[in-house]
Amino acid sequence: MISALNRLVDLVEEYLAEELDVDGLARKLGTTGYHLRRMFSSLAGIPLSEYVRRRRMTVAAADVVRGERDLLDIAVRHGYGSSEAFARAFRAVHGSGPGDVRRDGGPLRTQPQLRFRLTVEGTLPMDTRLIDRPAFRLVGHAARVPLIHEGVNPHIQQHIAALPQEEHLRLKALSDTEPKGLLQVSDDLDPDATEGSELTYLHGVALGRDTPAPDGLDAIEVPAGMWAVFRTSGPHPQALQTAWAATATEWFPSNPWRLRPGPSVVAVLERADDFSTATCELWLPVEPA
Repeated sequence: MISALNRLVDLVEEYLAEELDVDGLARKLGTTGYHLRRMFSSLAGIPLSEYVRRRRMTVAAADVVRGERDLLDIAVRHGYGSSEAFARAFRAVHGSGPGDVRRDGGPLRTQPQLRFRLTVEGTLPMDTRLIDRPAFRLVGHAARVPLIHEGVNPHIQQHIAALPQEEHLRLKALSDTEPKGLLQVSDDLDPDATEGSELTYLHGVALGRDTPAPDGLDAIEVPAGMWAVFRTSGPHPQALQTAWAATATEWFPSNPWRLRPGPSVVAVLERADDFSTATCELWLPVEPA
C-alpha cells in the first residue's frame, strides 16, 4: 500500500493538469480506487482531490509570479477552461487572486509533494477478528449528516436524542443477528472522507436477511462478505476514533485485506451511564487484497 500511494503521488505530478484516473491506476496496482482513496485521506490527513488542487495551484503560482504568460494561458495550461474558474481555485488555496500575487509576489501557500514512508508503529496489538457473514440488513432511523473527524458529532447526537426512549427499546428488541444490539451505522461515505461531506447515519439494529423489517423504518441491504471487527475500550468517542485511524496507519498496511464499499458499523457493547467511556466493536467491510 505504501508503494501504491507513492505511485499515485507520482502520477498526480505527471498528470497535474488532467483528470486523474484513480480507478485505472488502482487496477494496475492490484487494489481498488475506493481503498486507495480511503487510505490516502486517512494517512495524508487530506482528501486526494484537495491534495491535487493544492499541488496544481502550487505549480501554477510559479507561472503567475514569473509573468511570462497571461493569466488565461496559465489557466488553460493547468486544466481550467476560463481565467475566472482558475482565479476562484487560486484564491481558495492561496487566499489571494492571481492578479494580486503577480503584482505583489504573494502571499502564497505551498503544498509540498507528499511522500509516504513506512515507520515503526503497532507497539500496541489491535484486538481484531475476521468474520465471513451472509447477507443481512440494517434497519432503524436514518439521517444525512456531515462527517466530523474528531470529537462528538452534534448532528448525530441530535438525531438520536429526537427518538423517544421506547423507540430505542423497540429497536434493540428487534436485533436477531450480528452485530448485536443498537448500532451506529455510517453509509454512503465519500471515499475521500472529506470532513464536512455528507453521509447516511442510521441508528438501528441488524436483522437476518429473511427477517421482515417493520414498517416505518429505514433499511440498508448488506451483501454477503468478509468483515474485520476491531474491539476498542476507553474514553468515548476518543478510543473508537483512535482505533479507526489505526486501521489505516497500522492494520491495513500490515494485513492482506483492503476496504470494500459498504457501511461501517459501531456496536456499543458496554458503556458508562454518561457515555464517557465505552467498549465498542468497529465493523469494517473488507476483501482480500
